[in-house]
Amino acid sequence: MHEGLDPRSVMQLTRDTFALVLAGGRGSRLMQLTDWRAKPAVPFGGKFRIIDFTLSNCVNSGIRRIGVATQYKSQSLIHHLQRGWSFLDGRLNEFIDLLPAQQQVEESWYRGTADAVFQNLDMLRRNRPAYVLVLSGDQVYKMDYGKLLAFHVTRRADLTVACVEVPVAQARAFGVMSVGEDGRVQRFEEKPEHPEPVPGNPATALASMGIYVFNAAFLFEQLIRDHDDPDSSHDFGKDLIPYLIPRYRVYAHRFADSSVGSEQGEPYWRDVGTVDAYWEANMELCKVVPELNLYDEVWPIWTYQEQQPPAKFVFDDENRRGTAIDSLVSGGCIISGAAVRRSLLFTGVRVNAGGIVEDSVILPKVEIGEDVVIRRAVVDKRCRIPAGMRIGVNRKADRERFHVTERGITLVTPEMLGQHVHRVR
Repeated sequence: MHEGLDPRSVMQLTRDTFALVLAGGRGSRLMQLTDWRAKPAVPFGGKFRIIDFTLSNCVNSGIRRIGVATQYKSQSLIHHLQRGWSFLDGRLNEFIDLLPAQQQVEESWYRGTADAVFQNLDMLRRNRPAYVLVLSGDQVYKMDYGKLLAFHVTRRADLTVACVEVPVAQARAFGVMSVGEDGRVQRFEEKPEHPEPVPGNPATALASMGIYVFNAAFLFEQLIRDHDDPDSSHDFGKDLIPYLIPRYRVYAHRFADSSVGSEQGEPYWRDVGTVDAYWEANMELCKVVPELNLYDEVWPIWTYQEQQPPAKFVFDDENRRGTAIDSLVSGGCIISGAAVRRSLLFTGVRVNAGGIVEDSVILPKVEIGEDVVIRRAVVDKRCRIPAGMRIGVNRKADRERFHVTERGITLVTPEMLGQHVHRVR
């Protein structure tokens, strides 16, 4: 149900909404995976980029006016959006606008999340939305924003913050909310040392997802006020939301009420902000019944589709058999007399004879030489793994060449192998 509103009313709400996706962050906790790309552009799930989930939620919800604010090393992201998201029809007032930091207001880059929106006020005003949906481009989830908008309207809110229940131990990394029985936010603390638990459930806390719905005129007014405040860092979580809570109608919308595909279990939401979390979220997709359903035809994840032949598995000799078990293997891959187990292979990966890949995430266009063993690893795009190399077998040796996480996941990039894929000289 859409909070008491009929489907036509919800459709009108989504048409009256402009979505602004904040996609300028580096995501430094992903280590060398973001040396040459912004976090939203990091590949995920075999053929997607992380930002595809947020953009697909917009399109599937009926929101077709979208701006993407970019900043840090955005070329890979821009390239992907131009190739994969050009199907929206401008003749029907559908579009995705790229919004790099252009110093239009003053000579500064985006200084915070609120400032990124403020610097695009002119564009927002020209589109004349009734509501502005502010989104993060670096999370993996499926959400019906129409339900979020309906909640916002029926509560007569000035601002609605989407939130998710997380374990208290993890809540220190988020903005944590305290709400009343009617859902109105009473307190908000950014990255607290001692997160306040959900009443009646001391093991969890209510964390902001970084997803906000504003009445457009209200947002414009508050962004100008915040911009003029010399003591503000111009961030939604640190400055704007704490200022608004005691003065205006701020409500918390629970993700469970608008999550898509969560009827059989817990709502799926992942902040894949570390190498460990990124590896684990990709590995989950190899399960027999993964929590994230990529086969959902009702709520598809849109992306750029490379023209690639089907995956190929060759040779059936006793010691030279091309196999993949409990794995996802994308188009253009060739498994030539090698064994792949519980792994996710992106487009165009080749695993040569005698190779063993287990519990690993192999990004696009990786060449794995003969008799290579890879276990519990993330291998970045365009790596060429020399014949006979062992990765994830000897942790001490791995630390001398690669990055090894606390959980023992080995991250391999071309530069670590002495391969200069990105040339600046």
